[in-house]
Order: sequence, then C-alpha cells, then structure tokens
Amino acid sequence: MNLESIRMAVRGMLANRMRSALTMLGVLIGVGAVIILVAVGSGSAAAAAKSLEALGSNTLTVSAGGFGAGARGGTQSRGITITDNDVTALSDKTQLPDVSAVIPIVNGSTSSAASFNGASTTPGSFIGTIAAYSPVRNAPVTAGRFLTDDDIANHNEVMVVGTTFAKNLLGATANPNALLNEQVQLGSQSLTVIGILKSKGSNGFQDQDDIVILPESVVRDFYTGNTGTVSQVIVQAETAAATTNVQAEITSLLQSRHTGSTATSFRVLNQASLLSTQADSNRTFTVLLGSVAAISLLVGGIGVMNIMLVTVTERTREIGIRKAIGARTSNIVSQFLTEAVLLSLLGGLLGVACGFIGSHFTIVGVKPVIETYSVVLAIGVSLAVGLFFGIYPASRAAKLRPIDALRHE
Repeated sequence: MNLESIRMAVRGMLANRMRSALTMLGVLIGVGAVIILVAVGSGSAAAAAKSLEALGSNTLTVSAGGFGAGARGGTQSRGITITDNDVTALSDKTQLPDVSAVIPIVNGSTSSAASFNGASTTPGSFIGTIAAYSPVRNAPVTAGRFLTDDDIANHNEVMVVGTTFAKNLLGATANPNALLNEQVQLGSQSLTVIGILKSKGSNGFQDQDDIVILPESVVRDFYTGNTGTVSQVIVQAETAAATTNVQAEITSLLQSRHTGSTATSFRVLNQASLLSTQADSNRTFTVLLGSVAAISLLVGGIGVMNIMLVTVTERTREIGIRKAIGARTSNIVSQFLTEAVLLSLLGGLLGVACGFIGSHFTIVGVKPVIETYSVVLAIGVSLAVGLFFGIYPASRAAKLRPIDALRHE
C-alpha cells in the first residue's frame, strides 16, 4: 500500500459516493452493534455484581430445609428448624473461629398491611433482626437511625423502612424522609419509623427498597410468636477467602446439633460463590451478544466484496490501459485492496463513533459500559474484513489480460 494506491482508491470512492456510503454503512452497523451489545452485556454484569456485592462478598445465608427437601430425606428436612441455640452455637468463636458476626432473621408475614393517613401498602419484605444487621448487610440509613441493642432488649415498637415502602404511603413524588418519626400501623400494631434506609434499587428479583425492619423481639411479640426459631441466619466470615471453610464448618456444626439431619437438611448460600457464578454467566452472556452482533459485521464484509467485484467489472478497461502502459500485477492488487480496506476502515471508525454515542443511553433498563477491548477488536476486525473480502476482487482485477481488458465495453 503506497500513496499512489491511496490516492487512486480515494478517487474511486469519490466517483461513486452513494455506493461507497452504503458499503461503509454495512460495516458501520456491524462495528456499532458489536460495541453497543458488548457494552450492554458489561453494564448488565456490573449492575448484577453491584447488587450482590452490596450484600457483602464475605457473607453466607443459612436456612433450614435445604436443596434436598421434598426428595431424598425430604420429610426430615422439613422437620428441621434453626433455633436460637443454633444461633448461639454459630457465634461461638471456639467452634467457628473465622466467623466475625452472626445475624438472626425472623420473617414476618408479608400479608401484614401497613397504613398511614389513609394510604396503605403491603411490604415486599418484612423482617425482624438485630442491630448488627446494618453493617453486615450494608444497609445504612439516610435519615434517622438504625435499630440498636436497646431496641431489641427493650422490645421497642419501632421500625426502619425502605424508600419504596415510604413512597407507597406518602406518594410517588414525596420525600421518603417525611415518614421519619411518624406512627405507621403495621398489621395490628402502631410502630414509630426511626430510620429511612439508603436506596439499593432492584436486585433483578425484587425491589430491595420495599422493606420494613423491626427488632427481632417485636416481630416475635406481635407477628410470629416466640417459637424459639429463626427463619434464616446471616453469617459473616472474617474474609472473603474464608467463606468456603466457614460454609463447611456451618454445615458440620448444624448436622451435629440436629439428630437425623443430612448434608441436604440445610441450605448455605455462599455470597462469594454466587459472585463467581454470576461473573461466569455474565461473561457467557456478553460473548453471546458480541457474537450475534459480529454476524452483521460479516454481512457488511460481504457487502464490501460485492461492491469491489462490481468496481472491478466497471473499471476493466482502466485496468487494461494501466497494464498496457507498464503497471505491474502488484500495482493493480494494491489499488483495489487499498480501496476495500479504506471502505472498511472508514466504516469501522464511524461505527466506533456510533457505538460511543449509543452507549450513552440506557438500553432495556441497563446502562451500557464500554469495554476497551471491544473497540480495539471491532476496528481490527473491520480492517481484517477489508483485507479478506478485498483480496479476491483485487486478485481478479490483477489477473485480467491487457488485451481482454482493452476490448471490454
């Protein structure tokens, strides 16, 4: 490729502006689609990872009636519950030295309707817990305060609520903080709102802001009864690396405390494992999206070859004249190959620009995240497309015999 080849290639492209523009459009769409769809996949992965990480990468959620319930030993699994004594045992550093915190959760009935000033709503999540829930579950308040040890010990009739729950009672455009210090009727009890949780959004399954949190003691007093059992336990390991060992220790400890239990009697969800699995799934999803978009780039490349074949046919006489006055085969190949590469490269650069513009918009609820490798790959592939699909038309032009080319009409 030399300056003369580039000059002639540009002249040929300008002589057929509309055709050249349409050819570049095919490559533009392919490159833009690759960048945008990969960005959507990366954005989706980032959002999912953020939601999971917000729950803590070194936490494990323990509940009874594990994955084997209803199958082998299903009756046994259903009869086993996690008790307050189990919570105490899990907190014993001599048995589980890598555990830093143990948080019991008592689920209240989500059918308990809440009302305030004539408005009513049913919380998506209704739990009773202890003060340590906030730092372990990364659930800070934006107004007021979270539960304290005194609230649990004194059975204080208070609640901390999410922003969605607050807006459902106040109105969609209202400031959730306006519910602070107000009395809200939850089921049969009137409770004081002492804190508004920081918004977390949706985790893909439910609205994390449609939640009410009460002292564990109050939930037992008025909603579930003091059965001496908990719905689940959140266990925080000292480090993310220790979660696998802690998971095995939890299962072993609970089995030893419950006669007749098996490895499937308890479900222990490892947050670190979930993050790893989520990352693998998102990588597969992103590759799939990029592969689908690459098909349009392939179609654009076929369009380049088609146009170059037409160009060779139209300029057969010109090729004959050039060869008659001494142009070498390499000169002819360089001329047409340069034109094909320029068409693909210009289309690719415009596609990159469109990809960056398109990625500034939210697509199907996802904020795209541009990946540098997708831009480099898209430009590289557009160059390769020009070379690959330009070689055949260029070699076909170079093989024309001067006498046959000069006779062509």
